[in-house]
Amino acid sequence: MSLCDIGEVNGDIMPTEDKNVITEKIKIQENGICIVFGLTEKHQIKLLHFGVRPFCEEELPWNNMQEEGFPIVQLDMAGFDRPYERHGNKYVVTAPGYRLVYDGMEDSRNKEGRLLVIGEKDEKSGVYVQSFWQFYDGTSVVRMRHKVINRGTQEQTLTYLSSFTYSGLEKEGHLPAEQKLRLFVPHNSWQKELNWRSYTLPELGFGQTQHRCMPRTSKPVSIGNTGNWSAKEYLPMGYLENTEADTGLVWQIEHNGSWYYEIADQNGHLLLNVSGPTEIQSHWFQTLKPGEEFESVPVGVGVSDACIDHAIDTLVSYRRRIRRKNKDNEELPVIFNDYMNCLFADPTTEKELPLIDAAAEAGCEYYVIDAGWYAEGIWWDSVGEWQECRKRFPNGVREVTDYIRKKGMVPGLWLELEVMGICCKKAAVLPDECFFVRHGKRVYDRSRYQLDFRHPLVIEHVNEVIDRVVREYGVGYIKMDYNIEPGIGTENHACSAGAGLLAHERAYLAWLDSVFERYPELVIENCSSGGLRMDYALLSRCSLQSTSDQEEYKNYAMIAANAPSGVNPEQAAVWSYPLRDGDREEVIFNMVNALLLRIHQSGHLAELSRERFELVAEGIAFYKSVRSDIARALPYWPLGLAQTDSEWMSLGLESGADGASAKRFYLAVWKKQGDLEDKELIPFPKGFQGRTDQVQIRQAYPAEAESHFAYDTQTGKMTVHFPKETMARVFVIECTK
Repeated sequence: MSLCDIGEVNGDIMPTEDKNVITEKIKIQENGICIVFGLTEKHQIKLLHFGVRPFCEEELPWNNMQEEGFPIVQLDMAGFDRPYERHGNKYVVTAPGYRLVYDGMEDSRNKEGRLLVIGEKDEKSGVYVQSFWQFYDGTSVVRMRHKVINRGTQEQTLTYLSSFTYSGLEKEGHLPAEQKLRLFVPHNSWQKELNWRSYTLPELGFGQTQHRCMPRTSKPVSIGNTGNWSAKEYLPMGYLENTEADTGLVWQIEHNGSWYYEIADQNGHLLLNVSGPTEIQSHWFQTLKPGEEFESVPVGVGVSDACIDHAIDTLVSYRRRIRRKNKDNEELPVIFNDYMNCLFADPTTEKELPLIDAAAEAGCEYYVIDAGWYAEGIWWDSVGEWQECRKRFPNGVREVTDYIRKKGMVPGLWLELEVMGICCKKAAVLPDECFFVRHGKRVYDRSRYQLDFRHPLVIEHVNEVIDRVVREYGVGYIKMDYNIEPGIGTENHACSAGAGLLAHERAYLAWLDSVFERYPELVIENCSSGGLRMDYALLSRCSLQSTSDQEEYKNYAMIAANAPSGVNPEQAAVWSYPLRDGDREEVIFNMVNALLLRIHQSGHLAELSRERFELVAEGIAFYKSVRSDIARALPYWPLGLAQTDSEWMSLGLESGADGASAKRFYLAVWKKQGDLEDKELIPFPKGFQGRTDQVQIRQAYPAEAESHFAYDTQTGKMTVHFPKETMARVFVIECTK
């Protein structure tokens, strides 16, 4: 019995014997991406191939295409039957998505690159779907989104809309999927951000349960987030590699709220679905009246060979294309922030002035007064008005920010504008419509209310705060923090809690855009208890991302080493906080954590010994000499992505355009804890083997400190020996062609 024979086995409904033959193929090769669409005799469009290698037609039979298989979009709406292979909550045979009819393709170019706009329609419901595929010249990534328009006469309710769907993940190569496919998942949590792990599908509990007509399982591999902290469990991204075919697929969901992706099976094939919020996972559905439309969240999908370093590099280049152009990401100024292992949210004029002097002497260029400047004592549940506290700053915050500017630095302040404490006086005045509401009551989390940025009174409030801190307090930098999780959303003026959340999040992004329109030179750092909202909806706008609240410098090494996987090096803010009672190696380790990324200097610099202070100043001076390279560099991981239990860790940056006469590589190496005699072999990038005088290596930071290293020209590896239990160094490798 073929996959398309009619029948019923043990109560399972099988597809009808109704061939859907491919009558035409549309082949696209753009920026190293090979794509094949198929048009069927039933006037449907199928995505047959999306990869780094050209499609081998023998790997998929063209003449046996099920009506419901290989769609370019998954669309599920209330009141429509899903006739085949339901089997659990996976998003396959979505209805009316499976019966959408092709309505043409527009192929054009714009300033970014090639743009495909594909139209599909469903006569019965009257919905029309437009799929937008934006290519970016020079990058192997496509940015995708789908728009659903209700052109019918009846109200329709969306319950699922993919941003990207791709069937046939296993089709390249001959080995079974469980032997050749690996999924890389970026686990993320407070003080343990960017914790990547790779899995086979069986290790994730995924397996086909039968091999009769249609092997399938009710369990997909599911990764997602529900709520406003977009990265509280995972980063909104993933990478799947096929080790047999040497291919990789990488994706990032560019949304600051609920999102979901799954690997599932259908009709004997594996598929990937990537989306924003969903009804089942995140309490989202959206009702469309006739004439209304809804657009999915954007996702970036890229291709590479089976190497996560290369896949991440693809995303790094793409992120630089979609990001708001700003001087901060070009110039990479050094930032001092008074919080971490320093004032810890207890600032005063008296405490700030000596720190300002020390930060300026060390070479910092921005100085940020963190939390606590607006209230005395315990302030957590009363925040929301953001007025200076005169008991902390008797002559006002402006006295301190003016002093910062006098010392040649740009002043900054900490804000958490999306919340109001339950004891904030203004929270008692504003109506409930200004806050998240569920079950008729305001949503609480950690003694805070969540403001709803759809309401004009909220926008009026936050604009007043921004205008005041910029114009009256003289601020040029804002650390925008966010420390609550309001859950599934709000029922106010929304058909579902998830729809209310999504509309709020889009309103917040629109508000950020308006701030940068008014203050184009303002630098805004994205922070959510560290890195719990690390996504490229926010990072396409904000200059920097706080990577963690990690207070232990040794534990920060793993986060720092992996940082460019989730956020570009020039946007990844990493704390360096020499301790009051530390030693030389502790200061060096702290500095190495930040030197290939963005320095967030902290610590009691004014209380350090002169020797240890000079190590901080030396690190900052070195950083300034290389930061123009960091802004353009691509990362690599010679020892693989770091693990929490790794004894040795390494992060490399490759600088130098293709075709240049020389390339420069920066290499940070950490020994977190180990025996005194431990040595480590650090592989260099491909092409180094056999070189002799073309490769020069020097220890760049610190310039004068004990370590031993040697380069083997035959193997292309460097042996590193750190003679103490905990050490870190930065090396520069020059390679002439």
